[in-house]
Amino acid sequence: MEQDKHLRRGFFGASLALALSSAAMGQDASQTKELGVVVVTSGHPSSLPTHIPTTMESVTAKQIAETINATDSEDALKYLPSLSVRKRYIGDYNHAVLASRASGANNPARSAVYADGILLSNYLGNSATNAPRWGLVTPEEIERVDVMYGPFSAAYPGNSVGAVVDYVTRMPTAFEAHMKVSAFNQHFDAYNTNSHFGGANASVTLGSKVGDWSYWFNVNRLDSSGQPMVFVRATPTTGVTGTRVNGIVSALSTTGTALDVLGTTTQYHTVQDHAKLKLAYDLSSTLRASYTLGYWQNTSNGSPATYLRDASTGAAVYTGTVNNGVNAYSVPAFTASQEALTHVMHGLSLKSNTQGVFDWEMKASLYNYQTDLNRASGTQSSDTTYSSAGKITDQSGTGWNNLALKGTWRPEGVKGTHVVDFGLQQDHYTLKTLTQNTGINWEAAAPASLASKAGGKTEMQSLYAQDAWRFAPLWKTVLGLRAEDWKAHSGDVATATSSSSYASRQETHFSPKAAISHQWAPDLLLKASTGRSLRMPTTQEMYGNTSLSGSTTTFLNDPNLRPERSWTSELTAEKDSGSGLWRVTAFFENTRDAIYSQTNTFSDGSSRTFVQNIKRIESSGLEVAYAGNDVLTRGLDLLGSVTYVDSRIKENDGYVVSAGDTINQYQPRVPAWRGNVLANYRWDDTLSTSIGARYSGHQFGSLNNADSNGYSYTGVSKFFVVDARAVYKVDRQWTVAGGIDNLNNYKYWNYHLYPMRTFFAELKYDLT
Repeated sequence: MEQDKHLRRGFFGASLALALSSAAMGQDASQTKELGVVVVTSGHPSSLPTHIPTTMESVTAKQIAETINATDSEDALKYLPSLSVRKRYIGDYNHAVLASRASGANNPARSAVYADGILLSNYLGNSATNAPRWGLVTPEEIERVDVMYGPFSAAYPGNSVGAVVDYVTRMPTAFEAHMKVSAFNQHFDAYNTNSHFGGANASVTLGSKVGDWSYWFNVNRLDSSGQPMVFVRATPTTGVTGTRVNGIVSALSTTGTALDVLGTTTQYHTVQDHAKLKLAYDLSSTLRASYTLGYWQNTSNGSPATYLRDASTGAAVYTGTVNNGVNAYSVPAFTASQEALTHVMHGLSLKSNTQGVFDWEMKASLYNYQTDLNRASGTQSSDTTYSSAGKITDQSGTGWNNLALKGTWRPEGVKGTHVVDFGLQQDHYTLKTLTQNTGINWEAAAPASLASKAGGKTEMQSLYAQDAWRFAPLWKTVLGLRAEDWKAHSGDVATATSSSSYASRQETHFSPKAAISHQWAPDLLLKASTGRSLRMPTTQEMYGNTSLSGSTTTFLNDPNLRPERSWTSELTAEKDSGSGLWRVTAFFENTRDAIYSQTNTFSDGSSRTFVQNIKRIESSGLEVAYAGNDVLTRGLDLLGSVTYVDSRIKENDGYVVSAGDTINQYQPRVPAWRGNVLANYRWDDTLSTSIGARYSGHQFGSLNNADSNGYSYTGVSKFFVVDARAVYKVDRQWTVAGGIDNLNNYKYWNYHLYPMRTFFAELKYDLT
């Protein structure tokens, strides 16, 4: 077709990157575009339906290697439009949440992340600690990453309302071996912390295809020390009571009041081991069986450091009342932590790829918290002693499993006007959280008594169908419907003094989808998509732990939360400019019963955090993206994007926060402006250099937008950072690379203070 010729240019993006030529960028030939709809013909396991009726962006292994200082799999998303990952340090395993156009970094349940069709998103909860399980994929095994924006495909649950990220990992066609070692380091300077933090990473891979068998085996170790995550703060009061100390640093809270810094906690040192075995067997030329075993182990220590020194003796001070000669402070608790985690993932797939009248796939996966122990200390009283008992939290046995039976029907053959995707899906999620008190010797003490317990299960059975219909030579539409039967049961919470069990729930919902595209001119494509999605409450939101540890704070879960209901639409124009592709997308989202936590302060001084529904949030925005190859001169590739979104709370019948109303306030963690630009120059076949910049405007962390000062612990600031990378291929086997992230050393916050200027060095050996 004439329009296909005009779509074979670009750098990133699958309205962009999927249109690249195979020769220029090594694109997987199993994906093409027809009238703006991505068509998938691969026989490898994947979450993708055959027709994708939405804006799609992609990045390939070659692009990652040349332009991104990638230490974790989520780094591959760094320069894709409107996406950001709340990665606080290299190896961040429990807070690296994905944010998208109108979904902030505190809403991980509003996106879906898969690897070879295996779910990595953690739908047990919807908080920062429910980040996708990025550690089950290493950068070295990535072949391509596809990102779909919005809930426009019936093949995905309502969690796709923000974005769907699908990692496709390598499967060799001949013998190959790879080795990579890397190191990284940053100089971190904030308050009274002035030190270097860094680490190293090593990876070894073997793979081959022998007859009808294929295998891929990867082992990886990451040893990383991050900067401090938590700053211990106290409000100054007039007076000089208590111990006279040095080391207090003046600072402001997110609302601009005095809140001075006394030290840090949660400076993580994490050692993570990853192993992945993939096997594939071709039962015939059109039928493949695949198995994946993933293993991830993590030992982590979170350490405190006090800034306070006794003015007379110089000894470290951790507790009590102190003063700096002007003001007095009550020192909050300094605590330490240790984690021991072992998670295991299994995936099994049987998939046909005849490209004839009918194809099918059976796919099952399981993710299990085999061991998940977190030990937390009581209050630290000196460098080596503690004055109160600790706690141990055990989530072993938590996890999820998924089953999908999928079919593709081409009633008129592969060249026909209709292609129907349909399927049956079943998903089960189990939450088990047991927190027990231990002795003062928190690192080794056995559990002594119950502190709290929470658990519950959810499950969903889904049926979907969508028809991609080329009803005229220059027109194509995709119409779909998804039906979901959702259940929640076995919910219970308990403390040392009380317990509650909750009744089961069951609901059925339907979500229609529609998209249409038109080739207006050989170099201009127009698209429109709309879809309804339901993001069901997670087990933690319904049955999450009720804490009565303090006299003034209570966390209340809600077993009767309503599902989030969103209507999302987008209008897109794609223009081929000759050396690249422009895309302009207007998007709109109306969400009812959005699920958020709100903290309320009452007249008696008590405060309570409620998980509750916000009646309505409206979002509308514009996304502009460009990608080009050999721009102005041969060897120069450019990409960039700018996104504007206005996302505001329009109705809220929940509890009103004491500091002000929430109506017409911005949705938390959704910046009005964000953008990026990346330039990569290939000097010759051996050397490439790249430089990129990322920007995000100011955000708010609270529903009432009272946190006007983003440059503070728990604040959310704007940022502008520059990254650079150089790759040199010494010979056919050896490659060296180096880079710098945050070259301009910008200090910025997303609740925590992010890494400062970080240096990278890599050495890689490839035998193919």
